[in-house]
Amino acid sequence: MRHLWRPHVALRLLLTVLQVMRGFWIIGLHFPRLEPAARQRHVQRWAHQMLKAMGVELVHHGQRRSQGPLLLVANHISWLDILVLHASGYCRFISKSDVRRWPLIGFMAHGAGTLFIERESRRDAHRVVQHMAERLQGGDVLAVFPEGTTGDGLELRPFHANLIQAAILAGAPVQPVALRFVDARSGQMSHAPRFVDDDTLVGSVLRTLAARGLQAHVRLGEPEHHEGRDRRRWAAELRERVSALRASG
Repeated sequence: MRHLWRPHVALRLLLTVLQVMRGFWIIGLHFPRLEPAARQRHVQRWAHQMLKAMGVELVHHGQRRSQGPLLLVANHISWLDILVLHASGYCRFISKSDVRRWPLIGFMAHGAGTLFIERESRRDAHRVVQHMAERLQGGDVLAVFPEGTTGDGLELRPFHANLIQAAILAGAPVQPVALRFVDARSGQMSHAPRFVDDDTLVGSVLRTLAARGLQAHVRLGEPEHHEGRDRRRWAAELRERVSALRASG
């Protein structure tokens, strides 16, 4: 907790809390009256402002279509990944059902359009894949972390193929995305936002707030269709694409 004694951390923490409160106000009072497109603009703008409040600079490499159907597949390092991807362009996330019950975060994730899945239930996984396919056919941009959990930012875990099936069913393209957190002063990878193993959420947040010159790099590959590949082969090849994008940064 010694991080809180640093003036710039205390200021960022205050700005972050105020931004969270603003998010609750927008979701609770404004979202019920807004059309989906207006909600999406609010989510993207709020996420961008949240990164700014936390002292995180967003850096883009490559282009992403603003309209779906599109499935984004990205590596997973931190809780911050979701804010980074929302700030780079609105998308709907697929998340474990536990998040829905988290205080504050669950409410905001639900308000932002997250689809929740019971990891241990094959029936629920099938339901979510079908729902994802429907949303893709309806023109949504969805985002998944095929590793299934956060990693250390150094090694990619195997990509689970189940959720890739939704793109096959919908005939939708998939775009690989590589996320990296970088110390702008040294150009080296930053581990400040890391959230893996024994890291706590509070500790990860405080490290993020304390970091100076923290950049979130979003590197996008080219969208691709399955072209006859089954989900396992496609998932393995998408993992190779994400790995190559990370290495090119």
